[in-house]
Amino acid sequence: MSDSSAKRGFTTAILHSDRDAPVEHGSLHKPLHLSVAYGYRDARELAAVFQGRAQGFAYGRQGNPTTAALEQKINRMEDGVATACFSTGMAAIGAIMVSLLRAGDHIVSSAFLFGNTNSMFATLLTQGIGVAFVDATDAGAVEAALTPATRLVFVETIANPRTQVADLERIGRLCAQRGLIYVVDNTMTSPYLFRPKTVGAGLVVNALTKYIGGHGNALGGAVTDVGTFDWTRFPNIYESYKGGQPALWGITQIRKKGLRDWGATLSAEQAHHLAVGAETLALRMDRACANAVALAEFLAAHPRVRAVYYPGLPSHPQHVLSQELFSGFGALLSFELDPALDCFDFLNRLQNVALSSNLGDNRTLAIPVAHTIYWEMGAERRASMGIAESLIRISVGIEDRDDLLADFEQALAV
Repeated sequence: MSDSSAKRGFTTAILHSDRDAPVEHGSLHKPLHLSVAYGYRDARELAAVFQGRAQGFAYGRQGNPTTAALEQKINRMEDGVATACFSTGMAAIGAIMVSLLRAGDHIVSSAFLFGNTNSMFATLLTQGIGVAFVDATDAGAVEAALTPATRLVFVETIANPRTQVADLERIGRLCAQRGLIYVVDNTMTSPYLFRPKTVGAGLVVNALTKYIGGHGNALGGAVTDVGTFDWTRFPNIYESYKGGQPALWGITQIRKKGLRDWGATLSAEQAHHLAVGAETLALRMDRACANAVALAEFLAAHPRVRAVYYPGLPSHPQHVLSQELFSGFGALLSFELDPALDCFDFLNRLQNVALSSNLGDNRTLAIPVAHTIYWEMGAERRASMGIAESLIRISVGIEDRDDLLADFEQALAV
């Protein structure tokens, strides 16, 4: 990166990153590269690419030029050393686990997790990897769960759906003291509102499907190594991946074991959609966050609403912490209806809100949590996570604020 590009603002850097290196035919966007295989005129060059001694593309399962351009954007957003993209956010998380952990290892995870991540970690338990679920709003709970076999700590910035905020900075210091990989899922905040590197994260996950892509038209995920973890201290790096810079050992193993071997490849078409969507991340997040604050305040004052969970409200347990950590409170909130109201009837009365399980779309989306995305885990686990039967999750979009508030007002007026 040139000195001039290093000084660019967040949006300027994203908009012009494709042109920092020569682009085919002067295209403003990195073109779609649909070839599965790549040919070389020199067999020695082909071998060097396969052995990691030269840059290039070996086979479409391991990436393509369009995906590589997206990786550069994400890496710049997170101020990383290197980024690997995957077909989904879940594939990105899975790649970390399958690449870096071995039977007998142990991880400590926030108990307030996205449902599918929770399900994945339950699977790890059946395969010889220990998992301790703790209240990550308290770094002391994380420390108490550590064992000699602990290899990494996993947290989300803002939990989905109850919006608990992890004690990110103190957990980061703890991981640094103990030599643990600190994995932070930044999906709910995005690199625009927060950079986990600032609290000592080693690996950062982003579900690109959500706010970075922003338009609900492409799946994708990314793992960024931000360069804070010393991979020479990690016992699970394979000898074959210890060539070259130690800072790249971890992401190289994630690429080889998590992407190449498991095949969760992000296609060129999806990468292109995500890269174009990323250009307006800052603009969309500013608007969505402002709408979320207005909606949370409206709901908190409404007599038919029992509780509202949003870090931007002064009543939120981690409101002050959120102010210290993030440049905005995010666009996710949840609330519990008065038990006298049927949550399905309420949702069906909304006119400008889509009933959908996605997050981070330009459109406001709503879903009854206990009956859908958290149904599989059962009532007991839901109760332990504070998931009430009447809890409704809202992913706030960029609609006109007055239209959004009026819609909720009419749906509650029964």
